Amino acid sequence: METRYSEDTIKTLDWKEHIRRRPGMYIGKLGDGSSQDDGIYVLLKEVFDNSVDEFMMGYGKSIDITIKERSVKIRDFGRGIPLGKLVDVASKMNTGAKYDSKVFKKTVGLNGVGIKAVNALSDKFIIQSIREGKLKEAEFAKGELIRDEELKPTEEDNGVIVTFIPDNNMFGKYHYTSEYVENMMWNYVYLNTGLTINFNGEKIRSKNGLLDLLNNNMNSSGIYPVIHLKNSDIEVAFTHGNQYGEEYHAFVNGQHTTQGGTHLSAFKETFVKVIREFYKKDFEPSDIRASIIAAFSVKIEEPVFESQTKTKLGSKNMSPDGPTVRNFINDFNKTYLDNYLHKHPEIADLLLKKILDSEKERKAISSVKKLARERAKKANLHNKKLRDCRIHYNSKDNRRLNTTIFITEGDSASGSITKSRNVETQAVFSLKGKPLNTFGLSKKIVYENEEFNLLQAALNIEDGLENLRYNNVVIATDADVDGMHIRLLLITFFLQFFPDLVKRGHLYILQTPLFRVRNKKETIYAYSNDEKEIALKKLDGKIEITRFKGLGEISPDEFKHFIGKSIRLDPVRLKKEDIVPEFLSFYMGKNTPERQDFIIENLRVEEVLEKSL
Repeated sequence: METRYSEDTIKTLDWKEHIRRRPGMYIGKLGDGSSQDDGIYVLLKEVFDNSVDEFMMGYGKSIDITIKERSVKIRDFGRGIPLGKLVDVASKMNTGAKYDSKVFKKTVGLNGVGIKAVNALSDKFIIQSIREGKLKEAEFAKGELIRDEELKPTEEDNGVIVTFIPDNNMFGKYHYTSEYVENMMWNYVYLNTGLTINFNGEKIRSKNGLLDLLNNNMNSSGIYPVIHLKNSDIEVAFTHGNQYGEEYHAFVNGQHTTQGGTHLSAFKETFVKVIREFYKKDFEPSDIRASIIAAFSVKIEEPVFESQTKTKLGSKNMSPDGPTVRNFINDFNKTYLDNYLHKHPEIADLLLKKILDSEKERKAISSVKKLARERAKKANLHNKKLRDCRIHYNSKDNRRLNTTIFITEGDSASGSITKSRNVETQAVFSLKGKPLNTFGLSKKIVYENEEFNLLQAALNIEDGLENLRYNNVVIATDADVDGMHIRLLLITFFLQFFPDLVKRGHLYILQTPLFRVRNKKETIYAYSNDEKEIALKKLDGKIEITRFKGLGEISPDEFKHFIGKSIRLDPVRLKKEDIVPEFLSFYMGKNTPERQDFIIENLRVEEVLEKSL
């Protein structure tokens, strides 16, 4: 049948309908709040950025943010939106003050889209502006104006108050994770010294900028004191640790560019250049940057990002008529970093030793790398370990951010997931038995051990997370002792060799139901004993209870419920106070009386729980 194509098929959507039909263009993925890049956090950030921009322009020293269940309220003490334009600013695309670069020179939002996206994707959106003793207020629902108040006198300080509740029809049963919001707020104060953020009554403030960021985010001490360098438009803090990989916290105008961009590429390239020139040796870039932990911020006039979510910088110049980003950062490193190393020879010696140690380890690994890559290629070719998906993670396409790989053990479990998965976006990697305990081992084992070599190849993380093929790496094991042990062994592997995978929020645990509770009319899946009791109270008649002991016992038809829209993922997170070497040593190192006591105490708890089930 021929598809009719005429004037009638051409449609023009109004602004709010376009946003609601294509939310990925504006906020990336939707999500339910379990991942730190889910859309509800982008909504929060879009509103908060406007308040921070006011602070950057010199207006208001504090911002209040309150999150109560699903409601978010943000109050700044800036100049306030001009009262006669309040409704337009919240509901007319391409309307805002940031087109005038004299008013907002180095801000994040330039195209007047962000707050409109928040409005369109919220069940309730209330915006209030206070200027010179007058208050203007408007309320919207899913972008529709439902209340436009007349001006009222007020004694409150100037500023803007935005209250919104994200639309649960768009985001489902979402929730804000306080830890993610708190981390976001800390990033704001690191980049804006002097700003105080009051988050749910807690004051968040930084005196030393990126130096504080690094000290608060490092899970172990650096091999030399953090080097902190800055001028008016650039700030850098870095050290080298003993972990594997490279860790960067990159920012543009206060925006956390989690996917990097031209500024981060320039920093990495010019850092290597300056180090080579200082030591007068042509070191490999990977040896110079191995185990680096760096925070890097740059201020650019009229920045261009590669998407509305602003996670990757595309600008090639510092300003329309200014130097290139690369040349500007190169000049900074050449002057400030080179001077620092000359003035601090003891730190220069420690850095040189670290580079030489990395070079030595790389050469030791190189002998097994080629063979390992050939094994990985052959295994993938014959589909022995990896059942791949058709779409992979692509940083340039926010619609592809939900790609997932399930790491599971055993033929029955991997078979159930393989038959149930969405072949477009979900892949399965099958382990053969329990993986090796990698605590205390060198990275050479990643290439020598077949399981880990193939897993590394499947994820494509040998050279860092930039080429990670799946945004969500999900450990899917049975909820029994063996399954828990496999989880711990895999988490140990990632923390030992790829800690950024955890720190950037890519690693999850799949939650599957323990019980199926059903009668003739309805089936309820319960993930805990409490949920089972609730299900028993809800259902009547003859009730059948099935206890799932392994993933392989769940039929593929049932599994579709657990890895589809209602998937439950527990993120594997590191808290600021977690020290990775101590954590791994306690749980995965040699047995100690302290660990024996810990196991005995927790075994008793597990025994009680098992009996109650």
